[in-house]
Amino acid sequence: MTRPSPTWLWVLVAGAIEALCFAPGPLPAWVLPFAQIGALSVLAASTWRATGPRQAAFYGWLFGLAQFTVGVYWLTISMHEFGGLSLWLASAALLLFAACMALYGAAACALSAWLSAAHKNPEQRAARQVLNAVTWASAWTLFEWLRGTLFTGFTWLNIGYAHAEGMFAAWAPVVGVYGLAWLAAFAAATIGLMARAKDTPYDRSAAAGIALTLLAGLVGIAATHLSWSQPDGTPLLVRLVQPATPQAEKFDPARFLQAQEHARRLAGLAAKSPADQPSLVILPETVVPIFQDEVPAPVWQPWLDLAQRMNAAIVLGLPLHTQRDGGNQYTNSATVLYPGDTRPPLVPERWHYDKHHLVPFGEFIPPGFRWFVHALQIPLGDFNRGALRQAPLSLDGQALAIDICYEDTFGEEIAASVAPDASGAPGASILVNLSNLAWFGNSWALRQHLWMARMRALETARPMLRATNTGTTAAIAPDGAVLGALDPAIPGVLDVEVQGMTGLSPYVRWGNLPVLVWSVLGLLLAARRRRPAGPD
Repeated sequence: MTRPSPTWLWVLVAGAIEALCFAPGPLPAWVLPFAQIGALSVLAASTWRATGPRQAAFYGWLFGLAQFTVGVYWLTISMHEFGGLSLWLASAALLLFAACMALYGAAACALSAWLSAAHKNPEQRAARQVLNAVTWASAWTLFEWLRGTLFTGFTWLNIGYAHAEGMFAAWAPVVGVYGLAWLAAFAAATIGLMARAKDTPYDRSAAAGIALTLLAGLVGIAATHLSWSQPDGTPLLVRLVQPATPQAEKFDPARFLQAQEHARRLAGLAAKSPADQPSLVILPETVVPIFQDEVPAPVWQPWLDLAQRMNAAIVLGLPLHTQRDGGNQYTNSATVLYPGDTRPPLVPERWHYDKHHLVPFGEFIPPGFRWFVHALQIPLGDFNRGALRQAPLSLDGQALAIDICYEDTFGEEIAASVAPDASGAPGASILVNLSNLAWFGNSWALRQHLWMARMRALETARPMLRATNTGTTAAIAPDGAVLGALDPAIPGVLDVEVQGMTGLSPYVRWGNLPVLVWSVLGLLLAARRRRPAGPD
């Protein structure tokens, strides 16, 4: 008789499977939410079987180590191929990063095991089993939130993103991605409890949690047709440009003029008909890769001529150098050229957006790590931070909230751009993301980022436009559906008609507060009910 595999091996395999659940490929889209819940249920069952919080933490750490090593493997591409680190050192940095990120899941498992009085005895009433599932889901969600908040936050691979499609997706405008994470963790816990209670007379008590999960799913399916926003104004015809400039060439001074000409040619392609002529052209992050006051006037003039010829506003991603408060400010920004402009964007009075949420090591240097950034040889690596709330771009009656790259992974910040400002002025009617993911090649990062952008559209009930250098350039409807997308790493344009929306979803109104309060209350209830294990 063969000896069963040890629990730690099952947990490692489950963590690796979890990493596959955040965008299609290799798994199809419809499988993602089920695979995510199934993989996490292995960890949940292992937590219930653990001898105590220490062993539960070990299982949680192993799960996270596999999840992050596999799920964000593409970090090695930026560090090795473009940052100049040797492959072994880049791989070691990835493992160290994954080990750190795994600590959050380890803490969640330890806390859940400590609080769950049933972690050694499956003979519990249905109410107690449901409370155990609530404890697990609440602990997991709070540590997901901490991972997305502490030390500027890293929200990638939040389990809620696996549910941008599926029976829980319609909950996103109400509870946001952390609320979806709670529902997914609760579902995984109920399955884990059911597996633990198998072949005992108490398995029906664990089934109570399954019934609640199915009820939440049925409510989500029924809510699919609810609309949290309404059309506002007239639609815009927009062109999204994907230059597909290889990262190895993007910051090469010898190729600067060629890259600018290539981007302008794509932006200026003839429309299918005069009626389809775009009124707005959007290009990706750092399409102009040097500070605006270093760009020669002969390079700016063709862009100004293009705006005039197309009779369209042109949004460009570029680094800006300005004088503020008596000092130099360097920001990763976006600005706009209007038809009739006669001078380039050299002055701060022109509308611009400055990136607020900067990427550690890529856009700002954490204390004590300057040596590491210097080793990576990354250009434009030490920016100033823009304000959290900045004026949207007003165009043809629409208000466009622009964010840059990594920023659209933080739902609470995107929601803030949709909510009314301090003066009561309405927020954005359309969301726009400018990105350059060429740092990560044609990897999972591109598809994962698109899946996260879909969640932002769902949460805010706003359309999302994405202009990226190498992918995935796309238009997303307020219900999260992808209206159109370009293939990665291929130059092209995507012409779309986008309707601005008005109205505030519950998530925009209240943010993450409800799910955080709910999770804290769940843990407090578990702490109050905690007592030595034994039948009720």
